[in-house]
Amino acid sequence: MTWVNDVIQGILLGGYYGIIACGLALMFGVMRIINLAHGDIAVLGAYLIYLLLEHWNVSPLIGLLPVLPVMLLLGYLLQRLVLQRSLRSGLLTPLLATFGLSIVIQNVLEQTFSPDVRSLGQDTGSLVTAAWKINSEISISALSTLIFGAAVLIFAGVQLFLSRTNAGRRMRATAEDPDTAELVGIDSRSVYAWATAVAVAIATVGGLALALRSSFFPYSGPDQLIFAFEAVVIGGLGSSLWGALLGGIVLGVAQTIGAQINPEYSILAGHIVFLVVLISPRGGLLTLRSARGARRALPTVTT
Repeated sequence: MTWVNDVIQGILLGGYYGIIACGLALMFGVMRIINLAHGDIAVLGAYLIYLLLEHWNVSPLIGLLPVLPVMLLLGYLLQRLVLQRSLRSGLLTPLLATFGLSIVIQNVLEQTFSPDVRSLGQDTGSLVTAAWKINSEISISALSTLIFGAAVLIFAGVQLFLSRTNAGRRMRATAEDPDTAELVGIDSRSVYAWATAVAVAIATVGGLALALRSSFFPYSGPDQLIFAFEAVVIGGLGSSLWGALLGGIVLGVAQTIGAQINPEYSILAGHIVFLVVLISPRGGLLTLRSARGARRALPTVTT
């Protein structure tokens, strides 16, 4: 039963990793860049919610609502003012630009909020400690279940957006062939900006999940980026968007089982699974086999 409990906890942990990975996968799928500041943006979102809670005594979940539009705008401006210019200079320049952005965010957060560790778990009342006890060895955390449910809703929402809306279809068309999309009247710069805005907003939800389930400080971002990147690669870099959630679940289960063997093996077990997938011929659990499917990448979201 202990192993069953570990698998359940790993699946729930994978929901958090899936949320963090979703925005990273979306940006890669649409623009073919890996945002090295993705984890720091999630932490920035957590700090903005923390700042809101410092002035108004509201629930963190309520505090998320006014922060989301701010982060959407931030993501849009980030693409328009920073990433769009770097995209013109090859593949390496966007990596350097997002790496520099990561350093800037970390230092601004440290100067503004100090290096102290913070958490929002205490602001949720009994939600953090509440659990459904199945038997003496299996219990399911209410907070982890809420985060996993949020992950499923986010992925389903992005799936519907990409497949059922005109904006989503434009995003998919631009992801597959931006030059052809431009010929039929699609403004690729606007599509990229909105894709970045959505990715940043989803990262903010991930930042809230981090703040609720754990603690955070100005330099927490790189760790979250590593977990997000591993989840995307395990799920299949260039596969359907749901692969990021599946990769997060596999990563979470690997970590909880590794911790059961030895607490020191928790993070190491996830890294080992990542390396095994990375060197495997297929390169991911849901990697699309066809070249056309690989070009369409994550935002196409196979149904």
